[in-house]
Amino acid sequence: MSDNSLAIRKFSDLANPTRFLALADRVLPWFAALTVLTFAAGLWLSFTTEGDYQQGETVRIMYVHVPSAWLSMMCYTVMAISALGTLVWRHPLADVSAKAAAPIGACFTFLALVTGSLWGKPMWGTWWVWDARLTSVFVLFLMYLGLMALNRAMDDPARSARVSAVLVLVGFVNIPIIKFSVEWWNTLHQPASVMRLDGPTIDPEFLWPLIVMAAGFTLLFFTLHIAAMRNEIWRRRVTSLRRQAARNAGRESLAP
Repeated sequence: MSDNSLAIRKFSDLANPTRFLALADRVLPWFAALTVLTFAAGLWLSFTTEGDYQQGETVRIMYVHVPSAWLSMMCYTVMAISALGTLVWRHPLADVSAKAAAPIGACFTFLALVTGSLWGKPMWGTWWVWDARLTSVFVLFLMYLGLMALNRAMDDPARSARVSAVLVLVGFVNIPIIKFSVEWWNTLHQPASVMRLDGPTIDPEFLWPLIVMAAGFTLLFFTLHIAAMRNEIWRRRVTSLRRQAARNAGRESLAP
């Protein structure tokens, strides 16, 4: 069997919720342990570095704000891939993945907005400005809330999955706007200083703690996402059993 066939087979195996639950039970402790260790290392590096000569100690907000902003976009990207899985490949767990990711993405986006305001006050002299970067991130936060509300409002799981998937893909246009807004428009927000074609412009003393914290946030996302997917599968199973029990009870009450 070729490597591609083996990979496709394993991907197909994960479409079985029971197999995914078994895999989640195995990998979650490892992901949780790695998350704790990475965060411990990142926090130690973050608090042992010197303050910036211009920003002082407020530069340490960067170690939470920047990873939160990255994860807010990455989480929505995961939702967009899941939406394709729902509409194109009909993967049974694609909608589970999208629904599980939405609250996590909303939390990361909210954290990015709050820490950005805390960082902006001493740097810009204001808590908030309606420039392109901040406004587009705020729109992303509203999109997360809207998708969560839609998922709760619709009773038909299949119809909810299709409608949510379409809206997620339509809303994905906001992700490149967030990414390139500082280059397309004149904003207060500084341009990218880490992910650049010509290499990072940030000093290595600040870069390494930032990278470790970003790794910790990424591991945290995958840990929470897998756990949330597991909970969503169990929730759907319980809901299905309750509906089946209600139907059986209805038939018994109608029986002579």
